[in-house]
Amino acid sequence: MEKTDKDSAQDSGQTAYVSILSRASVRSYEDRPVERAMVERLLRAGMAAPSAVDRRPWHLVAVTSRDKLVRLAVANPYASCARTAPLAIVVCGNMRKALEGADRDFWIQDCSAASENILLAAHALGLGAVWTGTYPRMERCAAVSRALGLPPHLIPLNTIVIGYPKGEPRPKDKWNPSDVTYM
Repeated sequence: MEKTDKDSAQDSGQTAYVSILSRASVRSYEDRPVERAMVERLLRAGMAAPSAVDRRPWHLVAVTSRDKLVRLAVANPYASCARTAPLAIVVCGNMRKALEGADRDFWIQDCSAASENILLAAHALGLGAVWTGTYPRMERCAAVSRALGLPPHLIPLNTIVIGYPKGEPRPKDKWNPSDVTYM
């Protein structure tokens, strides 16, 4: 029996759904680099995120230098796994592209959407990743900025540490019906 476009779309939807539910935070990685083409796929996934007024106020910093990965691990205690990881992507808000006035903080939502896309793409590509928070802790923002030499208009939201996972990560079942209201 031949597959229709509708069947293919349903298969893709099911694959995306399973990928979302099976993603887990990974903090331990094999000692092998993430290929440059794979890094670009992750960055493209991040930039495919929606953003308020299509401003795209993100700036993604792909870090593969061992020295800079160690600096990130020191700058943010929750990113200590960067010390042994082959890759980290620091998702920054570019304040030159952010909305102005009362809407300025939409950059946080936009960069969070980009971050989730990167996490899901990493999982779909067979990589493991973990989101480690930076913003709104100003001391962490300053430390990460210093570690990477970021200009003042870039505010680090988070560091996503990425690599080929050691072992089999186990996702958590986070479904809780009491956190839902139907109206």
